[in-house]
Amino acid sequence: MSLVQRLEVRQGQALVMTPQLLQAIKLLQLSQLDLAAYVEAELERNPLLERAEPEPSGTDEAADPAGQAEDPAGDGFEAAESESWLSAELNPSRGEIETDFDTRLDNVFPDDVPAQAREGGGGDMLSLTPPPYGSTGGSFDAEAPDFEATLTAEVSLREHLAGQLDLATRDPVERLVGGFLIDAVDEAGYLRESVEAVAERLGADPALVARILTLVQTFDPPGVAARDLAECMAIQLRDRDRFDPAMRALVSRLDLVAKRDFGALRRLCGVDDEDLVEMLGEIRRLDPKPGRAFGSSAVEVLVPDVFVRAAPDGSWLVELNSEALPRVLVNQSYYARVVRGAKAEGDKAFLSEALQNANWLTRSLEQRARTILKVATEIVRQQDGFFVYGVTHLRPLNLKTVAEAIGMHESTVSRVTSNKAIGTSRGTLEMKYFFTAAIPGAAGTAAHSSEAVRHRIKQLVDGETPDDVLSDDALVQKLRGEGVDIARRTVAKYRESLRIPSSIERRREHFAHGGGHHAALALR
Repeated sequence: MSLVQRLEVRQGQALVMTPQLLQAIKLLQLSQLDLAAYVEAELERNPLLERAEPEPSGTDEAADPAGQAEDPAGDGFEAAESESWLSAELNPSRGEIETDFDTRLDNVFPDDVPAQAREGGGGDMLSLTPPPYGSTGGSFDAEAPDFEATLTAEVSLREHLAGQLDLATRDPVERLVGGFLIDAVDEAGYLRESVEAVAERLGADPALVARILTLVQTFDPPGVAARDLAECMAIQLRDRDRFDPAMRALVSRLDLVAKRDFGALRRLCGVDDEDLVEMLGEIRRLDPKPGRAFGSSAVEVLVPDVFVRAAPDGSWLVELNSEALPRVLVNQSYYARVVRGAKAEGDKAFLSEALQNANWLTRSLEQRARTILKVATEIVRQQDGFFVYGVTHLRPLNLKTVAEAIGMHESTVSRVTSNKAIGTSRGTLEMKYFFTAAIPGAAGTAAHSSEAVRHRIKQLVDGETPDDVLSDDALVQKLRGEGVDIARRTVAKYRESLRIPSSIERRREHFAHGGGHHAALALR
């Protein structure tokens, strides 16, 4: 066998993960918040990118025609210059005031500069005389500022408790200890540190800290500064004058309440069935998190990436949410102007790379939007029954079915449907919601969606009566009667995922809420 060296030219295809392809894949699976953060970082990094914002509809006020007329006497220039200097001394510009006071005026005043302040004196002159309330530059058609918004602010739990502490004691040491305890209260209203730990950190007597803690626990809302759930409920019951020995025993064994062991609770509290039902009802009316009314955490709203609405011909219109799409442009004129003045090779290479990255970013954003719209359109076509009739008509669907229908890879569909939502007339739902497993139908009928079966189980449980509580076996029989071939363990799994108690616990709950003789029979 001889070895021969020779040159050959071959043509082949290979999948290469270029940086641009990696960027497109990364953008495809980002959520709206992550995408906005990524685009914002690119805008700061790349000088050729700029945010496409709508131009303001209003125009700057024209200058006073009388001020532009020529002075027949010939000394108008000196008079105008003297008047401008005097106005600048008496009425400094907005920028000068903000520089002197190291703040922004819009942090103090809710309105912009009135129109009267700009007449004949420049666009940024500040009037020293504030306009009357309700006036926005002399126009009665303009919207007045919100007067309540300038006087009110959201009160935090700490501020609410600190105000009560100032009224409860005047001793500076007690105020210091009380303020430290208030600072240690979390958003739910619980004190997570022990009295000994607080006393050690403050170098104070534990008896003093315990006494101030008792004082703070009398503040509004009832149950605040409790160290556990039992103490929180005990404080609220004392506030309602309902903390008798029987209720004390009930609160001390909340584990039995969670297990619904009514027989043990009845023996522990020494009460009959009717009294136990009344005590349990009192417990349910308490607030386990007294500080949540003062919660300061913002609620994140699920913003849809795609909207679905009905068309006049009975079909469905799928359109992108334009408000959720980042708009960026490549400033070609700025690039042409800068590249002409670039002399060094490093500067030219930087500008060339910046232009390439900017073009790839805009293309990746457009491709992301088109892919999301394409996948969402196919989802709506596959789940047409859901949009017309509701959850009960949700069909089994997987990623492979959608990928084959639109000619994409299954992994691409998975990235598109991650962290994305669809806005419908039935609410805003995640795209993953429409992909459910298939449950075979009985006697050769069509398969059913697992989400539809789960919804049907909830409907059957909600329609129960105290005298007819459905067990898992009974749910299986009813579902099979409706053409769903399902096993008992699957029903139990779906019931637990819906946080529905077992039939025994539900029967006790029905009679406990019913009260009277039926409740007594249930507790026995």
